[in-house]
This record gives sequence, C-alpha cells and structure tokens, in this order.
Amino acid sequence: MQAIELTLTDEAATIELGEDLAMALKAGDCLALSGDLGAGKSTLARAFLRAMADDEALEVPSPTFTLVQSYDLRIPVSHFDLYRLADVSELDELGFDEALSDGICLVEWPENALPALPKTRITATFSHLDDGRIVTLSGDTTALARIERSLAIRTFLRERGHGQAKRRHLSGDASARAYERILMPGEPARILMDSARHKPGPILQDGKYYQQLAHLAEDVIPFVAVARDIRDKGFCAPQVYESDLGAGILLIEDLGSNGVLDANGRPIAGRYLESVRVLAHLHAQPVTRDISLSKSVTHHIPDFDRTAMKIETSLLIDWYLPWKRGEKASDAERAGYFAVWDHLIDLLATSEKKLLLRDFHSPNIIWRDDRSGFDRVGIIDFQDAMIGPTAYDVASITQDARVTIEPDLCTEMLSLYCSERHALGAFDETAFRRDWHLMSAQRNCKLVGIWVRLMQRDGKPFYMKHMPRTFSYLQVALQHEALAPLRDWCIKAGIL
Repeated sequence: MQAIELTLTDEAATIELGEDLAMALKAGDCLALSGDLGAGKSTLARAFLRAMADDEALEVPSPTFTLVQSYDLRIPVSHFDLYRLADVSELDELGFDEALSDGICLVEWPENALPALPKTRITATFSHLDDGRIVTLSGDTTALARIERSLAIRTFLRERGHGQAKRRHLSGDASARAYERILMPGEPARILMDSARHKPGPILQDGKYYQQLAHLAEDVIPFVAVARDIRDKGFCAPQVYESDLGAGILLIEDLGSNGVLDANGRPIAGRYLESVRVLAHLHAQPVTRDISLSKSVTHHIPDFDRTAMKIETSLLIDWYLPWKRGEKASDAERAGYFAVWDHLIDLLATSEKKLLLRDFHSPNIIWRDDRSGFDRVGIIDFQDAMIGPTAYDVASITQDARVTIEPDLCTEMLSLYCSERHALGAFDETAFRRDWHLMSAQRNCKLVGIWVRLMQRDGKPFYMKHMPRTFSYLQVALQHEALAPLRDWCIKAGIL
C-alpha cells in the first residue's frame, strides 16, 4: 500500500487525526512520530492518548526527561520520547519490547533508535506547510489499511455533516465488525457500525465458501433491511440514520448500554422473561421475505435450510472433536454424523418457520428501563436473520451462550413463551418442545466448534471460557428421545 499523505490545516485537524489513529491501531503497533520541534508530534500523541482513554482532560506529561510514560488503557499505551536517548541499547532498559508485546508504542524522535524499532512500524512524518502541516503515514501495509479505513469513516461522517464528531471505541465482537460511539455537541450519541464486506474464504462445497453455505451476511444490507422489518412490526431495533452500503458503514441509533445481566454478570430473570415475551410476539408475526431498500436494492431473507444447518454442525466434527480427542474424525465417523443430522433435519419438515434473529441472547439485547411494553427490549444483532424453526431463537436465549441459565429460569422462560404463543393463536407445543431440543443441539454443536476455531485460527482463546457451559447445554439437548441417534454417535465418538 502506498503512503497516505494528509494536510492538517490547524491544531484541530491534528487532534482529529490523533482520534482517528486511536480507532485504527492495535496491540503490537508501533507509531513513530518524526518531524522538527513544533511540528505537531506531541499534539497528535496527546489527542491519541485522550481518545484511547475516553478522557479529554487526561494529563499527558511530556516524557522528554523520563523517556517513557505508560498508560493502562483499554489497550496499554507507552509514550516514548527518544530525544535524550544516549544509546540504542537503553531501549531494552526502558522495556520497549515488553511494552510493544502487550500494547501500542508511540515514539517521538524515532531517528535516535531506528535500528531497534520494529520493521513493521508505522511512521508519521510531519513537515511544515504555511500555517499548517503535512503528515505522511508510511510503513506496514496491514496497519496502513486499518488507518485508511478509519480515515474513510471520518470522511463518511464529514460528508454527512458530522465531521467534528468525537469518535470513541465501543466494542468489537467475534466477527470482523467493530463499533464506535459517535459524540456530537448538543445531540444524542449515535453508534457507528464498521462492517466492511466479507472477504471470501476457501471453497468448501458446491463452489461456495462457509459464509455462503451458512447464509451469513456478507455486507450491511441485511442489517438495514431486517432492522426496518423489525421496527415495522412494532418492535425495537436501531434506526439507521446514515449509510454507505457499499463501504459497509452505518450510523445508527444508540439504544443504550444496559443489558439483561446484573453487575456480577448474572441473568436478571425479569428482563429475560420480558425478552422471551417479545420473542413470542415477534414469532407470531407473518414473515416478510423480501425487503426493499431502494429501487435497486432488495434483501431476500434466506431459509435456514439443510445446507446451512449441516455446515454449522460440521464445526463440531472439524474443530471440536480433533481438539477434544487429539485426532481427526474418520471417514466413517463423518458419514455417520451427517447421516444423523439428515435424519434430525427431516423431522423439521412440518415445523413452524418464522423470522429467526439467530443470536438472541445477552450480548445482543438492550434493556430500556425508561420505556414501556415491547420498546423496553432493544434488539441489536440480526444481520444473519433467516426464516426457520422458531425454536432456534428460544434455544438461543434460554441457553445463553455467554452466561449460565439455571434450569428453573430456563423452564420458566419456556413456559412463558408457550403460554404467550397459545394466547396468540394456534400453536403446536409438543412439536415446538421437540424442536427446542433439536435446535439447541444444532446451535451448541456449532458453538463448541466456534470456540475452538476462535482460539486456534483467530488467536482469541478467551472464548474458550464458554466451552463448559456450551457443552452442558448440549447434554441437556440430547436428553430428548428424538435426539437419541446424535447422543449415541457422541458416545461412540468419545465426546460424551
């Protein structure tokens, strides 16, 4: 990637760039700030640190005499000033390598230690231009791509009248999506979703990669469409204020920050029950298969079909089983496993099929205590929505992947869902409860594989903490007589 050249007309522009860089850099990044005295290096470093800390009053003393100042932020940052560095070897004494392994290093006067700085560093070179500055960003192409994306987000905001907005990191998730809180004077905070189009993966079958086979969203169009459908049906999803569908950038309503867990991370029963009530009423609504966003853009909600169900359950045999057992499944085991799933999926032929949100559990539910009725339950993650067995969403919340749901609360939620559905019209509870076990098994077979994949392929081992809970949920699912073939296969394979 070629270097990025920017014109900074004043100090405000330098501060803005510092904020944009704070949204782009990650642990392991080294940003070298090169330029004469008064070129703006310290201004940019100060803006970067305050954005990382989400504290505009953060004291940022110059490390000219101490040589390094460290900050324990969401990503640790070490601010080095090497102007008085006597010898390159002093970097070891300052703990540079350790700081870089755990966080981000900002380095002023990098020229005094170039041989010791990482080759993958990003260099911001400042030069004077009349009353302003020119800064040239060069170096590691991967980091530059992140910076370019962050600058594109700033351009998106500027073109929509929000160029002076403060950008603050909000969260990321297990996918490539990232979120920011956008703060504008005198206006409510908004959320920016950064979700670039998914890059194709390896072909797995029928000329398709995993996301295509599982019908997962590859751009932001499904989010915008399903949000509109949910809102049109009288439920709470974020309003989309501004969008660049091609770039994958959305500016959406901030529904709040309260969830359905208490301060200790435990389920708040009343909030879970109200969420289940919302789900029951949503499932009672007619299905909207095609949602038009413009004359040229229509989203067709896909079916949660046999192909999608089986490619997801393949995660157990492709990732979990080799990790658990220390060896891959044999061809006979694979054939037997997928034959079992073909049989189970056949049972769903006559099941009720409505809109599935797909990840209706604690990370994706916002509790709005100042609202009433269904507006109290904000739904924020539904871009992978499909049409399929309604029991799937109920399994998602009654067996929350991120928090332990005790059996009594699970039973109460299932009973409430069934009673609400009966009150809303014809409802086959016997078939639903069978499907709940089946969809629970399907979801948890997927999740046990996802946790291992996130650890081994994506370098995110912290998701493994959910493994014991997920496996215990799977064991509950296998208790239904309809799941006996899968239970027997798991026993034979050494999983149970």
